[in-house]
Amino acid sequence: MKLLDEIMAHNEEFVEKKEYEKYQRGKLPNKKLVIVSCMDTRLVELLPKAMNVRNGDVKIVKTAGAVVSHPFGSIMRSILVAIYELGAEEVCIVGHYDCGMASLESEGILSKMRDRGIQNDTLNTLDYSGVELDQFLQGFSSVEDSVKQSVATVHNHPLLPEGIPVHGLIIDPETGRLDKLVNGYQ
Repeated sequence: MKLLDEIMAHNEEFVEKKEYEKYQRGKLPNKKLVIVSCMDTRLVELLPKAMNVRNGDVKIVKTAGAVVSHPFGSIMRSILVAIYELGAEEVCIVGHYDCGMASLESEGILSKMRDRGIQNDTLNTLDYSGVELDQFLQGFSSVEDSVKQSVATVHNHPLLPEGIPVHGLIIDPETGRLDKLVNGYQ
């Protein structure tokens, strides 16, 4: 059975048994917080437990490395929507130790793209079109610096309302310990 077929079979049973009822909450975050977190699989359940958040408490935006890379990209748009439309009053950027983005080099990804059939002509066209693939696909060298940079991008955004605290944390994906880098109240 293919993965999508497994998902659909499980979902049919999930709905039939009304297992969804224990997850029903309103769409507005109870704790008035939006979290930007890495998409790392170790954090799917660990991060909410470590932060004492349940379904309905917060808005969580997942992205590689918990990086807010562009002030007018989709991650920042999600943060602004959470604030203006969904009642979030605080933002928390949560990176993690042992992040794959810390060792990511663009040439490695580009090589894998070529191995999977992406033509050099396509890559060259993007390069000539102003897409800086080396920068776009590059990771970071320090999770601490990356979290601080993302906090600064959000905090200094011209559309962020005054008085919105932007915090920066790093979670240990083995233990769930949170280290505070930036206290947005200060």
